[in-house]
Amino acid sequence: MSDDELAPRPTINSAVVSVARFLGSTHAEGPGERTAVWVQGCAIRCPGCFNPHMWSFRGGEQVATDDLVTRILDSGTAGLTLLGGEPFDQAAALSKVTRAVRSAGRSVMTFTGYTEAQLRQAIEAGRADVAALLGETDLLVAGPFLNDRIDPVRPWVGSTNQEFVVLSDRFPHLLDHLRRTPDRVEIDVDTSGQIAINGWAELELLDELLAPVARPLRNR
Repeated sequence: MSDDELAPRPTINSAVVSVARFLGSTHAEGPGERTAVWVQGCAIRCPGCFNPHMWSFRGGEQVATDDLVTRILDSGTAGLTLLGGEPFDQAAALSKVTRAVRSAGRSVMTFTGYTEAQLRQAIEAGRADVAALLGETDLLVAGPFLNDRIDPVRPWVGSTNQEFVVLSDRFPHLLDHLRRTPDRVEIDVDTSGQIAINGWAELELLDELLAPVARPLRNR
């Protein structure tokens, strides 16, 4: 299939979201304090992807859309960020979630490996689910990750081809200040020594950041 023909996979069950990871609060996945949901499954599978363990459509926690909305709103943050995996491969279910989140006054930011043009083509071809999720997205980050075009300047994205598309009035000045917005990486280590990372960074930088943490863990 050519890039022009690439289109989101239809949602298998519109009442359930396959969740790879849920993070109640983060400052590294979009503007302000946000709740982040990584979905399980991606049909694009970009070489060099930071989350290849989220490519398979098997696995993940199967969460009813109403239950996921409750978890998101109970987090008390300013908005929701969808990542993956590929959110538009579960567009029907996620459109229900995002509709409820936005109705509660929260913003929605959606990352996708599809370009905006590919999403618009899918909508023109009759994909009401894609139209619904796009319509409930305030800020879209679109385009595949290209590991030969690393972006060291803009926050939240991995490569320079990825585009920010403002789809509502919730972030009116974001693009004006984008290059002055700091990029953050959050590293959490639980009591068992398990490390969780969110935000984006090159592997060399992550190795440097994790060295002080990994050294005592290796000595146990």
